[in-house]
Amino acid sequence: MSGTHRESRHRRQNYQYPVANQSDHNRHEYMEEGDGEALLQDSDVTAPRRIANYKDELGNILLLFFLYVLQGIPLGLAGSIPLILQSKNVSYTNQAIFSFVFWPFSLKLLWAPLVDSLYIKRFGRRKSWLVPTQYVLGLFMMYLSRVVDDLLGGDHGPDMFALTATFFLFEFLAATQDIAVDGWALTMLSKHNVGYASTCNSVGQTAGYFMGNVLFLALESPNFCNKYLRFTPQPKGLVTLPDFLFFWAIVFLITTTLVAVLKKENQNERAAREETQSVKEAYGLLISIVKMPAVLKFCAMILTAKIGFSAADAVTGLKLVERGVPKEHLALLAVPMVPLQILLPLIISKYTAGPKPLNVSHKAMPFRLLMGLEFSFLVWWTSRVNHEDGFPLYYYFALLVSYALHQITLYSMFVAIMAFNAKVSDPLIGGTYMTLLNTVSNLGSNWPATVALWCVDHLTSKACIGAEGQSCGDNDAAELCLKSGGSCVITLDGYHVESAICFIIGFAWWIFLGPKFKKLQEEDPSAWRCPRRIRL
Repeated sequence: MSGTHRESRHRRQNYQYPVANQSDHNRHEYMEEGDGEALLQDSDVTAPRRIANYKDELGNILLLFFLYVLQGIPLGLAGSIPLILQSKNVSYTNQAIFSFVFWPFSLKLLWAPLVDSLYIKRFGRRKSWLVPTQYVLGLFMMYLSRVVDDLLGGDHGPDMFALTATFFLFEFLAATQDIAVDGWALTMLSKHNVGYASTCNSVGQTAGYFMGNVLFLALESPNFCNKYLRFTPQPKGLVTLPDFLFFWAIVFLITTTLVAVLKKENQNERAAREETQSVKEAYGLLISIVKMPAVLKFCAMILTAKIGFSAADAVTGLKLVERGVPKEHLALLAVPMVPLQILLPLIISKYTAGPKPLNVSHKAMPFRLLMGLEFSFLVWWTSRVNHEDGFPLYYYFALLVSYALHQITLYSMFVAIMAFNAKVSDPLIGGTYMTLLNTVSNLGSNWPATVALWCVDHLTSKACIGAEGQSCGDNDAAELCLKSGGSCVITLDGYHVESAICFIIGFAWWIFLGPKFKKLQEEDPSAWRCPRRIRL
């Protein structure tokens, strides 16, 4: 189930359901890594005490909320594509290719210094990037609305490389918009109301992701619409992907024009005092942090820590669709999970607030690994309970309980690692430092998910039934089997093989490297502090 997306984008995508690498995710999603800390630090500057009154800046709060809603739309749309592809029976190798679409949010630190440092002063530091980026996003969505059906393939199947390149650029633009909006949130609201920025962030992106993913998949499904929303059945859903893209393209263009013309950036004292690092200084700082021995050790371990979860997080949802679970039903399972996803971080944070937050992650890891085996059984069981009239209610209940248990283990590790990153980050450069640590954590989720998707087909064995002397070793052989009157049947599902391999690798990591990972929290605080000469 999609832990990958959640962890890959942190505070994005609260509506997670079992689907391919949408994630960890960046699963999001959550707490903002760098800007959140900078936001808190900035709000503590000596200032006259006064009771925060959101009504004073209701317009700014609503604008910020809507910008975050827009930000969630591309994320949700990209997250829905793997399920659409799976319903078209694309290979898992092709799913692995498409999974690169979800990497930009994990790599945005690479170009974030450019967004922070280069701007047109007269137009505004954040508007210099937000306005052109959102215009391009709107035009890009308009272009996508014309070509997306061809990219997804008619009779010839999807054009995977063109589809991946197109949506990769789509997500790159969304990640750039994210950098600009997060930065603007720090100065758009006054110090007394700046705490509302994180609320706008989480609620806005959750709403945007829900509309772009869960709501879209439901309204796009003919079966769902005919069963629940129509009196007369129709061959298509209430909306199509091109229509949905075109509608939001218009919304993006209108909103961006209004922001460009009507909204001025605050030119208050706090904004004037804010110093901007040069591009060279920003990248130099990142390199200096990475060179520190303690940080290097953390990076090496976190990049391998999540290999054991990759099959469960990246492949399970696609396998459920392959076994007949309607993709819109899978998406709607996210709705009852929302209260749990809100409460879990609050509950778990009580146990990670102490000096050793990684203890929680270490204790949760074997249970999360066991959930991978449970998912493997769930996929096997799915084929046995798939009847002509659909799945029984008890199956969806079992799926919901499994997902809830998975979320508990996922959040236990996620919150613990986030708490550790916040604990060790040098307070003088906390934003940059913590963002770097979280970026590496995200990569530790993304690359195993991509590899896991790629390996499924290579670990799967098929046999040609009904055509003597034929095989199903590759696509050409499979076509020949079909032409000879046979059919290809899976004799060994690579997903189950992969689940077992991931379980073994994960437990080996937990036994041999887990204690060393825990010892990182026992390092002297000075081991995590940057030398004075590189503090900016």
